Amino acid sequence: MTEQSDHNDFADALISAGPSPKHPKRMTRFGQLVGSWKVHGTRLDEATGEWSDRDFTWIVQWVMDGHAIEDLEAVDTADGRVTTAVALRVHDPSAGLVRVSYFSPATNQYANLVAQGWRDGIREDGSQNDGRPIRWNFSSITDESYEWDGWVSDDDGTTWKLVEHLEGVKIP
Repeated sequence: MTEQSDHNDFADALISAGPSPKHPKRMTRFGQLVGSWKVHGTRLDEATGEWSDRDFTWIVQWVMDGHAIEDLEAVDTADGRVTTAVALRVHDPSAGLVRVSYFSPATNQYANLVAQGWRDGIREDGSQNDGRPIRWNFSSITDESYEWDGWVSDDDGTTWKLVEHLEGVKIP
């Protein structure tokens, strides 16, 4: 086999056309985010207290025979497109929630969360690799846009500090 056919085989085995027919409604809230998004955001540098802008493309796709949704953050650079983060969201039928694993080697950030419907969006609660609790909220989700806020707690969830805000617009 050639390297290209190996890549194609991998993509064909991973990517799914839609949700699993066994559980078509289990991932509805995340399913509405499937597609490509142009995202603008601001992120807090906790060491300096300074906010910085960031822009990326967020690509969301059904995977694993429709049992999960995977997304990736891609940044266009002078050397081409670079993937900077990946998240996998899988429905856990015995717990009735979605388990989320997030990986960003570029920023040395790793997180495990659980997600549930919340108000007009999705709330994800968990912890990041430094052990602090985190909360990620998707809100104002429409067919064309969404907002996302990332929070961290330094006191085991008594108070929360906003560390990132994102606004995504669907790419036609």
